[in-house]
Amino acid sequence: MSDIMTKNMARNVFYGGSIFFFLVFGALTIHSHIYARTKAVDEAQLTPSVVLGKHVWERNACIDCHTLLGEGAYFAPELGNVMRRWGVQDDPEAAVETLRGWMESMPSGIEGRRQMPRFELTDEEYRALTDFLLWTGTINTQNWPPNDAG
Repeated sequence: MSDIMTKNMARNVFYGGSIFFFLVFGALTIHSHIYARTKAVDEAQLTPSVVLGKHVWERNACIDCHTLLGEGAYFAPELGNVMRRWGVQDDPEAAVETLRGWMESMPSGIEGRRQMPRFELTDEEYRALTDFLLWTGTINTQNWPPNDAG
């Protein structure tokens, strides 16, 4: 075999490599779509209350301080697993009261401690935000966050 690659050899390597790349890319794309469909969260769980809770989350810019499923600011705790940490994941009524009590006690006025602003939410908004946080607690995050504290 020749030590020098001819034009035909180079062209064959280029076309063969390109075809191989596109076949692998296509196969991975199809696999991703199949995986996403089978592992997706059941859309029936997205109740109007959960959707409203997401709007409350966005309107009050909670992500400016908190993280949710690892995204957001790291000033305040992760909230993707907050209901499980509080032990109210299976009791929606207790979850609403716990969240309301926590948010209404802020700011605590303790000097030198990070303070959460006081939000004037309605009963419906507290319920919706709780439903949203309960819903995020059901997402399979593959053991994220790595510890319970977020």
